[in-house]
Amino acid sequence: MPYSDPATSAAPAPPAAHPPQRRLRVAQGILLLFHVTGFVGLAFSKDPSFYLQFVPLNLLLTAALLLAHDRHSPAPMFGWFCLTVMLVGFGIEVAGVRTGIIFGQYDYGNTLGIRVLGVPLIIGLNWLLLTYLAGGLAQRLPLPGLLRALLAAVLMVGLDVCIEPVAVHFGWWQWRFGVIPLQNFKAWFAVSFILQIYLNSTHVQPGRNPLVPFVYLLQLLFFFGLGYFIR
Repeated sequence: MPYSDPATSAAPAPPAAHPPQRRLRVAQGILLLFHVTGFVGLAFSKDPSFYLQFVPLNLLLTAALLLAHDRHSPAPMFGWFCLTVMLVGFGIEVAGVRTGIIFGQYDYGNTLGIRVLGVPLIIGLNWLLLTYLAGGLAQRLPLPGLLRALLAAVLMVGLDVCIEPVAVHFGWWQWRFGVIPLQNFKAWFAVSFILQIYLNSTHVQPGRNPLVPFVYLLQLLFFFGLGYFIR
């Protein structure tokens, strides 16, 4: 039998990347590409209308990739959670637009797609996305349920603070007299807090979704950066 010196024998090939890790990197790359492209187009293009037409697609893509990486929430409850948050978010927006009492007096433009009762259908998905992201970050901390809900609501309002000036600038929605009222952020906090309490009452676990921190940071930087350039 021929002698083989372990010291000189070829080292074994490194193991292939774990499939879930590869999928995570691919999802991060796709989201980064879309957000960077959108950021450059909206911030520096003389005619951003071409990029604005892809805003609903970007939201759909972000939500789809994010929710597809949820591997730990029980399927029936996860589905009901998503449906409930979208319906509550859409319903509160309809009430807000119709009455002007909840968030203040505002109206939606055409950029976000098909509207029903004055509200784009995709707004319900936006509420789900932000609720899931903020709740996922809060779940990563060893906090009791009430404090976790409070923190997640603060995270949602913080992101809304960055979104508002961008949305107004590009006509996603418009406020009466062109002023974003403080009432809007108070109502956002109240609704967000209720949704986070609901999240805590379920077995949905966005805190175990590895894509959550990346997407929240990406959204934060995207809107904060755009807000800076459009001032």
